[in-house]
Amino acid sequence: MRILIAEDETEIAKAIKVILEKNKYTSDIVCNGKEALAYVRQMHYDVLIMDIMMPEMDGMEALRKIRQYGIAVPVLLLTAKGGIADRVSGLNAGADDYLPKPFDMGELTARVKALARRSDSYAPDVISFQNVTLDCNQYALSASQQTIRLNNKEFQMMELFIKHPHYVFSSDHLMERIWGLDSEAGIDVVWTYVGFLRKKLKQIGAEAEIKTIRGAGYCLEEIKC
Repeated sequence: MRILIAEDETEIAKAIKVILEKNKYTSDIVCNGKEALAYVRQMHYDVLIMDIMMPEMDGMEALRKIRQYGIAVPVLLLTAKGGIADRVSGLNAGADDYLPKPFDMGELTARVKALARRSDSYAPDVISFQNVTLDCNQYALSASQQTIRLNNKEFQMMELFIKHPHYVFSSDHLMERIWGLDSEAGIDVVWTYVGFLRKKLKQIGAEAEIKTIRGAGYCLEEIKC
């Protein structure tokens, strides 16, 4: 399951990301409403956690625009404003739940799980393409009765490919989605992890492969005889 965190307080955003990853969720971080809107228009998310008070475009305006585009991602609003009027405004703008700051991480996780269960976009624990399956709880990649465990970054990349077969992801796109804009890693880390996944797919007898599309990026395709 993939979650977008829209929060301009870096430490809070990172803390949320850590607790979500401990619960086997993949997450991306953006720091303003404008970026949040761009991300949800470009990528599928199962839940959006969004602060209201953010620069460039606040969470409330971003939420209204998200709903105007017909995007039904469940939204949990976070804000220091805990008054009834603020909660009503958020729910009227299209939020599904509301959590005032400061909040308990355990409660946040429980609310995220509840939103995901209620969502039409709720993702199964196991996803597949051709004879390849990916267990999103165990980070286990399987094919031809063979299974191999992936590390966190390998899992995030493989999840993207399996959920969007035939879609071409550029190196920059993969770098941004998996390592983040503030990562100190170089773009070569993407090439390295694509190489890791190619070897593991071959090792388990997968009927799918990650192809290089010259000048564009990478995509998951079935192996054609």
